[in-house]
Formats: sequence, C-alpha cells, structure tokens
Amino acid sequence: MEIVINIDDPTPVFTQLMEQIKTAVANNHLPEGTPLPSIRQLANDLEVNSKTVAKAYKLLERDNIIQSRGYRGSFVHPDAKSHCHIDLSQWTTEMLTDCIATLRAKGVTDSEIRVAFGSLMNSKF
Repeated sequence: MEIVINIDDPTPVFTQLMEQIKTAVANNHLPEGTPLPSIRQLANDLEVNSKTVAKAYKLLERDNIIQSRGYRGSFVHPDAKSHCHIDLSQWTTEMLTDCIATLRAKGVTDSEIRVAFGSLMNSKF
C-alpha cells in the first residue's frame, strides 16, 4: 500500500493518512492482522512530523481500524473492515448541529451556547 500526502490539500495530513488507511482496509489492500509501519518509520517515509502519524494511529485505534500490540507494533484490527465507514467526526458534527438547533429554537443565544459549551468542555465528567 502506498500512502501519498498532499501538503497543498486543505485536509489535515492526519486526516489524509486516516482516510487512505481506511480505504485500503475497505478495499482489502490491508487485510486483518497486517502489520503497519511504526510511527517513526511512516513519519520518515512521508516526511511528516511523527506526532501527526501518532495522532492518526490513535484515532484509527479508537475507531477499531487498527490495534496496538505494545512493543510489537500496530496491526489491522480483526473487525476493521466493518468499522471503515463509521465517521465519528461527522457523527459529532451532526449531534452538535441538532443540539444547537434545539437550543436556538428555545431562545438560547449563541453567546450563551459558547459559554456553556466551554464550561462543560473544561469540567471533568
């Protein structure tokens, strides 16, 4: 599998990386159990910051596309193919859009929404 990063693309590099890995899994180019390059190796190969690759790997692990096996590395998750089409970012945006629409319908101002959101994001659940 070849990953190509377009630095002129407005899509963040970590998102480009995630999308290409998800596409490769969905198209059977990365079958279950396939080892992935180390964060450092992939960052060097793509000439990007290792923190960018680490962020992509962390989010792919959250989405059950890859799994980390400690010092042995990262591998394609056994259930990866069934999770490739789940987009938590899109789902989050949809949920927040619905919530904001409900609040506005009740007369809550944008400023009040921002203050409440900021307060909740800074609190510990």
